[in-house]
This record gives sequence, C-alpha cells and structure tokens, in this order.
Amino acid sequence: MFEQMVRMRLQDTYSVQFRPIGGLQQREQVGLAIANAIEQNPMDISAYSDFVDFINDMKSDRKFEEKSDLRDFWIGDNKKRHGLTTFVKMNAQFNEIATGDPVWGSAYNDILKFEAYYLFESFLFYMEQKRPYERRFYAPRRHALKVVVDDLQDLEDGKYIFYGLSMPVRTGKSTICIFFLAWVGFRKPRKHNAMCGHSGMLADGFYSELCNLILTNEYTFEELYKDRHNGRLLQSKSAEKHTLNLLSPDRFATFTCRGIDGTWTGDVDVSGYLYVDDLVRDREQSLSPRRMENLWQEFLNKVLDRMNDGAKMLMVGTLWGITDPLERYRTMYENDPRYKFRRIPALDENDESNFNYEIGGFSTEHYRHMRQILADAEWQAKFMQRPYAREGLLFAPDELRYFNGILPDGDHKVYTACDVAWGGGDRLSMPLAAEYPNGDVYVFDWIFNGGTKATTQPLVAGAIMANSIYEITFEANNGGGEYCADIDKMLQKVGYRCSCTSKRAPGTMEKMQKIIANADDIKRNFIFLSATLPTEEEEETDRKNGIKRYKRSVEYQQAMDELCSYSTVGKNEHDDAADGLTQLNIKRTGGYMGQLQAMQRPW
Repeated sequence: MFEQMVRMRLQDTYSVQFRPIGGLQQREQVGLAIANAIEQNPMDISAYSDFVDFINDMKSDRKFEEKSDLRDFWIGDNKKRHGLTTFVKMNAQFNEIATGDPVWGSAYNDILKFEAYYLFESFLFYMEQKRPYERRFYAPRRHALKVVVDDLQDLEDGKYIFYGLSMPVRTGKSTICIFFLAWVGFRKPRKHNAMCGHSGMLADGFYSELCNLILTNEYTFEELYKDRHNGRLLQSKSAEKHTLNLLSPDRFATFTCRGIDGTWTGDVDVSGYLYVDDLVRDREQSLSPRRMENLWQEFLNKVLDRMNDGAKMLMVGTLWGITDPLERYRTMYENDPRYKFRRIPALDENDESNFNYEIGGFSTEHYRHMRQILADAEWQAKFMQRPYAREGLLFAPDELRYFNGILPDGDHKVYTACDVAWGGGDRLSMPLAAEYPNGDVYVFDWIFNGGTKATTQPLVAGAIMANSIYEITFEANNGGGEYCADIDKMLQKVGYRCSCTSKRAPGTMEKMQKIIANADDIKRNFIFLSATLPTEEEEETDRKNGIKRYKRSVEYQQAMDELCSYSTVGKNEHDDAADGLTQLNIKRTGGYMGQLQAMQRPW
C-alpha cells in the first residue's frame, strides 16, 4: 500500500514511468529517479526525505533480504561498487558540512541506520554516534582498520568460511572483532556464537566488552535492534556463565564466552561464528613444543567440534611460532580461496608505522624503539606478524612421525644406544626402540636424565632388563667405555646376559656434523610417542583387552622439547636428545659410514 502511494506521488514529482527498463523493476526505477533528482538539485531536502521513506519501507521485503543483486543495486558492497544509498548519503553529508544545517545530518543518519543492517562499516559508524569523537573507536582508526572491516564484510557475505587476522598488540584487533560479533547478533540473533580465549580471565573481558556494546546507552545497539526486530532487546544473560541471549530462552545463547580451559562439551553450540582470540597465553608457552601440541589438540577436540555444519570461524592472535594454531591453519589452507589470512605488521615496507592512529595510535618512533630493545624473535612475532621459528631447525615437530603408544603386532627387535653424561648440566640420553621388518623404528621410551652415575646407572640397567634388551652400545667418547664396563658388571651381578659394547665416534667427525648426517634417517624411520594422552575410555578399553600403551614420561617429554629446538644455526644449549637418537640410528644402520670416491689405479 505504501509503495503504491509513493509511486503515485513520485510519478508526478519525478516523472517516473513505472514499467521495466533495462531489467530494473518499478521500485528500482523509483530509486534511480530520486537519485537523479538529487543529482540535479542536491539541496532539495524533500527528495532526501522521499528516499528515506522509500528505503525504510523495504525493510519488510523478504526478496530484498534474499537477493544479493537487489542489495548491490541499492547498497553496493561497501568497497568498489557504491549503491544508491551511498550516493544519497554522501550528498547529505556534504550538504551538512557545507551549510551546518542539522537537517542534512538527520538525512545522513537515517540512511546510515538503514545500511547498518547490511554493511558492517555503517553499523560501526551508527553504533558510536552518541560518543564524543575522542572516545570513538573506529573513526579515528579507519585508515588502518578499513581493510579488516572489508574482510569481515566478505566473511559475513559468504565469500569466506574462515578469517585469520594477526596484528600487533593493542592495535584494536580484538575490539573490531567484538564489534563484528555484535553486528552478527543484530543481524541473526537466532544463531549461536562462541568466543574463546586462552583463559577464563580473557573470556571475562570478551563478555564485558560485548555487554557494553549491546546493553549500555553509550551505543545505539538497542535502537538498531528494536527497529529491525520489533521486540525487547535482551531476553537473558548470565555473568556467571558468560552468556547473553537476544531472543526467547534457548538451550544455547546468542553469545557464549569461554576460556579454552572452561566447559565446552554440552554447554556450547556454534551455528553462527566461532571467534578464537589469543589461544597462546605468552611467549613462554609458545617456546614449548609439548605445550603447543597439547594446546592444539585441546582446541581440536574441545572447541572446534562445537561447530555445526555451515558455521564460520574468526581466529585472531599473535603469530608466536610455526606451531601457533593460527599459523597451522595458514599452513594448511593458505591456498584455499574459502580461507582468508590477513597480516598487518607494525611497520610497513617503508619502515613507517601502520598504526599511527589519530587517537591512541603508535608512532613510527615508538615501534622503532621497540625493535631496538626487544629480542628479534619477539619483535618479529609480536609486532611484525612473522611467526617465531629458529633458522636451521633440524627436527621441527611437524616433520616427525608419531604413534599412539601401542606397538604394532608382529616380529620386531628391541634395542637401544646410550649417549653418556656424568651430570653437570648434560643429560644421559638413551632412547629405547622397537624395529619392525619394514624399517619403522618406534621409540617407546627414553631415559633422559641429568643426574650423576649413581642415579643414571641403576636406571639404565633396569631399563635393559625390563625391556629384555640383549645388546647395547655406549659412545666411548667422554668416558663412555668406563660407563659401559660399570653397566656390564651390574648386569652380570644379577645374572642378566647382555652384550654391552662401546664405540668411539671418528675423531674427524664433529658432533653436529654427525647429527646432521643422521637427521634424515631419523625423520624418515623413527616414530615417536604422541604428546596426546589417551582418554579415560581408551585406558579402560586397554585394561580390559590387556593392551600395553606407552605414554610420554617427564624425561621423554623433556627429550622431545630439546630435540625439537635443535638448530644447525647458532649455538645449541644442549644436544643430548639429538645425539642419543644419532647413536641409535648408527646402531640401526651398522656403524659410521665413510664416503667413497672412484679413482684411477696408481699402477
């Protein structure tokens, strides 16, 4: 009825002929006619009022909601293609600046309010209208964050199913993403969204900021929501559970905030977005391969499986290292067009700040100073978005093979080799292995101890007997021959027969050269215990079926941590883990290999 009345009035006002022209329907013709009238007479306020009345009537039109071509015609995509609303809105804004008359500002705000449902950037501008400019978040930071806003628009429009964002600390990456989640809730309050961080304390921050955006009068969320949904804004919220529901009570809320250490199973459902922000707590955690692997497995098995089919993910954080969850996703999906990764470093290609915001920014001088005082690895990770990875990493965790702790059935031989240490900071390294006919070597246990011989020799002798090992080789260098003789005496004393031998490494071969020479064989043939612990159900099944499942001991884990940080560049603080595996591989292959070169007979 409204459209018919407008058509009748506008036909005389703008000389519109209501029949399809160039594929446009009658409503689109009206919009074009008003825009043309504004272009011809940009100071005619009545044309702006007619345009606002007309677009507001389209809110209830389901075809407009469902057809992207109609939305593009009216609104555009907020980047390259501008629709009719942008044209009229910009004219109104220009008139307000030129005349100072608030009537133009009112027209501008009315159009911005209509766009806020469809365009994330319009939502941002309208949400902060009541705030003094110096307290606004987006407008003073627009020149740096616009590219992120456009990416998030594409994510919501269905161009991507995953968006990964890394920016320096305190540059607003979390805030812009929480604004985005608020926009998603405004658009689709029936969807369930979850926000995850490294701890419950971080989840507290998510919840507080989200409540501030949605529930306080400082922002216009309530006005926008009621204008679209014709109902009470908040149905329920729980500060204890960190949940906020915008619709009638449901088992799962519109928003749930949790630390990864909180309860997820049975309590969280994700049909909209999974927002993951800073899963890695700090640099210390990022430097531990074990902790990073545990974090990754916990994320996969506790958080990720809460996502329904069709849900999307937004992952944000600092790229601490190659085992960081965000960096793992990038490695796996960087070439998939459904996945988008955005890195914005502190300094651009000209060594100038990317975040010199109008308010609350960071100058070039600030970042250059930080570069001077921080260790290079931390500067690269926290500020330049280059994941920390030591050059020459010889045994990267993702290059090694792993097993679940259960040795395969079938014939195999068990053996070991020992790199001797006498304490004083070094560790005795003795990996125990089961080798199968196909060449696979399962490292099922590892003595990795920094004690004196009074501590380590009983451990070595006990492991030999407990695992029915009948031959062992000790590296004779650094007193290994004496250590071998002591172990042999201990075993003979209890009547256990084992061939204990010692072999000296060639004097011409440096330790690193020896390790490098054996590294490929180790990565190709050796299989290590997984860092993932079995579940209670798996352990119960093992007990019922009499299955032996090996798990990483503290010493095994310490050996793996040291192994995975061994580098061929610079000085390694310790090399006992890598040297122990090298001794084991030398035993497996039958000894040290020389290099042969063909030459002409001299006689």
